Amino acid sequence: MQPVASITRDDVRRVGAGFHPDPGRSLSLHADAYTDRRWFDADLEAIFSRTWQWVCHIEQLREPGSFVTAEIAHLPIAVVRARDGSLRAFFNVCKHRAHELLSGAGRVRSIVCPYHAWVYDLDGRLRRARGTGRMAAFDTSEICLEPVRVEEFGGFVYVNLDPTAAPLGEQAGDLAREIERWAPDVADLTHATRLTYDIAANWKSVIDNFLECYHCHVAHKEFVELVDMDTYKVRTHGIWSSHFAEAGKRENAAYDVSTATVNQHAVWWLWPNTCLLRYPGRGNFMVLQVVPASTDRTLETWDFYFETPEPNDAERQAIRYIDEVLQRQDIAIVESVHRGMQTPAFTQGRIVYDPAGSGLSEHAVHHFHGLVLEAYRSLLAEEGEPRAPQRRRRGSLARGGVSSAHGASAISSVRATVLSIEAGSSPSNEVSHTPFWRMSMSVARRSHSAGARLGLAARMRPARPDR
Repeated sequence: MQPVASITRDDVRRVGAGFHPDPGRSLSLHADAYTDRRWFDADLEAIFSRTWQWVCHIEQLREPGSFVTAEIAHLPIAVVRARDGSLRAFFNVCKHRAHELLSGAGRVRSIVCPYHAWVYDLDGRLRRARGTGRMAAFDTSEICLEPVRVEEFGGFVYVNLDPTAAPLGEQAGDLAREIERWAPDVADLTHATRLTYDIAANWKSVIDNFLECYHCHVAHKEFVELVDMDTYKVRTHGIWSSHFAEAGKRENAAYDVSTATVNQHAVWWLWPNTCLLRYPGRGNFMVLQVVPASTDRTLETWDFYFETPEPNDAERQAIRYIDEVLQRQDIAIVESVHRGMQTPAFTQGRIVYDPAGSGLSEHAVHHFHGLVLEAYRSLLAEEGEPRAPQRRRRGSLARGGVSSAHGASAISSVRATVLSIEAGSSPSNEVSHTPFWRMSMSVARRSHSAGARLGLAARMRPARPDR
């Protein structure tokens, strides 16, 4: 069987040629990293199958039996609040005939497969299987749903398909503290609405655009009235970056801020695709999730959390501004960029860098590109050597082996430093050894239809909890 992503060390050196640890001397990633299908497969395997992915606000999973389903790297996942109050996450697949178990979001007393009615406890253990009472060799205690790492972080729930990943709180604890400082009410806010977008561009172009405001004076004239660009600062930290500015203190063309109690523009990006935002207004928080669908297609969900489930007039104006102005401007930009990257006229561009870290600097884009290249290098380093499949013992879920507090003992952290790609440092080495659990992801992805991918936004749609 072919590996998930047939990339070599030579390939990685080529897409990173010109990248320099000093953003003032660096080029961007090569255009092939955005337009070649092999790099999209590499993104799913090296990045999305190994990083913490946002699922929902904690309000959806407060009560025992509450659940949320999602697709992560094109694989079905379910997150459930167990009776003991712990969070559990599983592959949303029955251990009998592989039928999906839960859909959407809601609350259940137990997990019942809609195919043959196998019944699982909320901790994933099989409780009952119809027609097996006379089978001497059938033991329900030996069957348990396949676990996935799950963690509460900064008022939200994240999962990670990599059982050896370091806890998110370990990798980005300083981000959690910063969110607590600037948005102390985040866990108490409630979901108000969701916007969804289907974008004809590679996901990395979308992130590139989000991470710099060098284009804001040109493309977002309303935004630069809302935000005091003279105070705009961009900082990079490990696996995240931040954008801060004073904002919402004067009349502007974006939306009404006359009654705003929040007067900062506070934005965080969490590697690789989660964008967290707090805009001027009442207490609020927003999550922009960037989801790769194909080489030239990206899905976005933009969730709004306010003090009340019904937005006030100013918040409705803000939602309209984001949906009808800001997003339309940004989508037009990234789709144009993607078209340009497919021409022979472009391979790489210079990173524009301001050592003062102003909003006109692209050093957060450079930081992102360094993490992408390091992820590719890590994939090659790991899979260039044979290793035993990473499979948990059956029943490990029942012993609490899913939550971040009970993570695998062998923890592999994403390195936070940006490393240069040293041309000619090692010979070409084809990825040829894929652990079984990752190979299963490959099979799932390759068989996943475009039509199924279209359903991502709908399947992740939050359901307002009972009040």
